[in-house]
Order: sequence, then C-alpha cells, then structure tokens
Amino acid sequence: MNNFIISFYKIWNVKELRKKIIITLALLLVYRFGAYIPIPGINPLGISDFIEKFNSGSKGLMQILSSFTGGAFNRASVLALGIMPYISASIIIQLMCIIIPNLQRLQRDGESGRKRISSITRWLTVGICLIQAPVYLISLTQKFIPFDTSKTTYLIDLHTFYGKSMFWIIGITILTSGTLFTMWLGDKITDKGIGNGISLIIMSGIIARFPDAISKEIFSKLEIGNGGLIVLFLEFLLWLLVILFSIVIIQAIRKIPVQYVSHYKSLGIDSQLTHKKHQYIPLKMTAAGVMPIIFSQAIMLFPLTFSDYVKNIKIKNFFYLFQDIYGLWYNLTISILVIVFTFFYTAIAIPVNQMADDLKRNGGHIPRIKPGKETAEYIDHILSIITLPGAILLAIIAILPSIVFRIGLTQNFALFYGGTSLLIVVGVILDISQQVNIYLLNYHYDGLMMMKYRSSRYTR
Repeated sequence: MNNFIISFYKIWNVKELRKKIIITLALLLVYRFGAYIPIPGINPLGISDFIEKFNSGSKGLMQILSSFTGGAFNRASVLALGIMPYISASIIIQLMCIIIPNLQRLQRDGESGRKRISSITRWLTVGICLIQAPVYLISLTQKFIPFDTSKTTYLIDLHTFYGKSMFWIIGITILTSGTLFTMWLGDKITDKGIGNGISLIIMSGIIARFPDAISKEIFSKLEIGNGGLIVLFLEFLLWLLVILFSIVIIQAIRKIPVQYVSHYKSLGIDSQLTHKKHQYIPLKMTAAGVMPIIFSQAIMLFPLTFSDYVKNIKIKNFFYLFQDIYGLWYNLTISILVIVFTFFYTAIAIPVNQMADDLKRNGGHIPRIKPGKETAEYIDHILSIITLPGAILLAIIAILPSIVFRIGLTQNFALFYGGTSLLIVVGVILDISQQVNIYLLNYHYDGLMMMKYRSSRYTR
C-alpha cells in the first residue's frame, strides 16, 4: 500500500504527466456522458424493453458489440455506433494495402504516406456509418419496438417529435456524427493525453460494465445451491490466474542477438581498432496484440447485422448458427480467424525486409547469419516459430468466456474471463504503465542532470 501511495505521489508530482492524466480522464468522462444521451425522438422509458429484446435475440453476441460502445448501443445513444465503423474501415484498408499497389507505396512513404492512409480510412469510416446507421435505425423501429402509439412506453415517439422521414435523416446524421466525435476524442487523447485514445475509449466502455457483471456473479453464487463463498473464491482465483497468463502472453519476447561493429583509428598509427557492441532485436510472441481478436469479432458481427434481411431460410439458419457466442460453430470459427489474423497482422506489423536492410545499413549483423536476404529469412523464420504458439494461445483466450460460461459462470462475468475484454484492458494498462514509467524516468534523469549542473557551477 505504501508503494502505491509513493508511486501515486511521484506521478502527481510531475506537472506534464499530471496534466496529461487530467486531460485523458476529462475526455473519457465526456465520452461516457455521451453514451447516455438518446437519439432525438427516442423515448427513454422504452429503452429498457429495447435492451431486453435485443439481448434475447443475439445470444450474447450483442453484449460483445455493446462492450465496444460502453453500453451506448443498447441505450440507443447518439454514440451507439461507437468506434466500430472505424475499426471496420481499418480492417478493410489494411487488407487493401496488400492488394492495391498505390496503397503499398503510400505505406512506404513514411509519415506523409501514413497521413494519406489515415485520411482514406476516415472517409471510409463515414461511408460505413452511412450503411450501419440505417440498419441500426431499422432494427430500432421495426424488429424490436414497432411504431405502436397504443402503448404508453413505446420507443419511437414520432407523434410528439417530428415526422418519420425527419427521424431517419436526423438519426443517420447524428449516429454518423457520433462516430466521428468518438474518433476525434480518441485522437485528442492520443495527442494531448496519455496512452492510445481509441484503445482507452474501448477500455472505458468495458470497465463500465464490470461492476454490474461482478455484482451479478456474487449474488448468483450466494444463492442457495450455487456453491457459496468457496466457489466464488475459486472463480476469482482462476480469474487472477487468467489475467497473469494474459500478461505473460502479451509481454513474452524472443531476443535475437545483434552485433554492431565500430572502427576507430589510433592516434599517429594507421591501424584500426575494432569495437563490437552487443544488442538484440526483441520479437514479441504476440506482436499483433489484441487486433486479431478485434478483427475476428468484427467479422463475426456480420451475421447479427444482416441475418434479419435475408429471405432465404437456409442462409438465415446458417447465419443463426454463428449468433450464439457459446456455441460450437461460433467458437470454432473465431479460433480459426484469430490464428489466421495473428499471422496476417504480424506480417504487416513487422517488416522483416526493412529490418534486415536497416541492420545492414547501420553496420549490424546477426552472428553466423549473412547480412541482407539471409538475415530477413532468418528473422522471418524465428517470427513464424514464435507466432504459432502465440496465435494458439490467443485463440484459447478468445474462446475462454464460452468455456467458463458452460461450467457455471454468469453470462456477463464470463466475458471478462478472456476474449477481447480482458486482453484490451490488460494491454492498455500495460501500455499506460510503460508510458508513465518513461515519463518518471525522464523526470528523474532531468533532475539528476540539473543537480549535476548546479554542483559543477558551485565547485567552480
């Protein structure tokens, strides 16, 4: 406890770090506030019925989508689409970068190329919003709560607000604007705050659901015949072990030794002295991070989005198989997708050819490996070896909520036993802690340099 207080005091004592933390918390608070503002024309009294009907039809898949938006999707909020259109656009652009040569050239253009790709991704996000927003509004008005003015708690209050056509225009505009506003908040957190803004926004939505999930689990186990305190203690112990397991997977690296050779001319003599510096290349076992699970679940949301608009009964039943996140077909499919996307995203995130060229240019080499092509092949071989177990372990974490749900955990708490929720929270916390440590180290180093400067002036 004392170490925590001391660490908090050190963090708060650094003015720049304190300012970044306050800005980050303030922007996240704005996002959480926006998640509770309903779309104009929505009757707040009917939202609870909407939640119950939406959850009962999706067999848990709806909860995953809701976790990305912090519950805004369930509440028919102005931020209902959240950051998911941007994630979908990012997936499409990264796939297109492999196929389209012009996008490949933009990737190699450095900072200017990344800005162009980012701009294309944002415009594609707007296009996806213009597709997803009408689908969402159709679900609101037709599937769940129809336009029935005979009820006192109907969801769409058109007669007291405006006409039906205006509802669609304003609804699509506000939902699209909500996604763009969420992206803007994420960019501001990244620029002015601490950590990755998009990841923090997703994490804030996940954590917002945690108190409700854990309270339901506690009340469930304290009921007569459900195991009591002993079972509850074992569940939390297993949960802590899963968190430790996730941290190990995220932090695990393979070090490839590298030697840099420097030449020095001795004074007055033409001979050269050679000095070798030993370093290493750290290759993460899960270099793709949580992106494979996010990509896979974004694809698995496809049946939920379009299954109601398919008229063919066979195709409709086929889509229905993938809507149960605790079923065999969903878990088998998402396991395969996670493994495939892990290799795919690792190949994009780690350009082995560029690494080999940079080593050769800077006078570095891997012992017993020739610089250039052989170095690239060697790094790619090591990367393939460590990525396979990493991909399998990520797939296990992705389906872990389904496993623990089958053995008796409540549906809400089971989602925190693995999958995207756990990995995002763990990954973001580790990333923030690393950035905080860097700030504290720089602050400590600057203080030492200032003390050294003052002492040197005093000795003079």
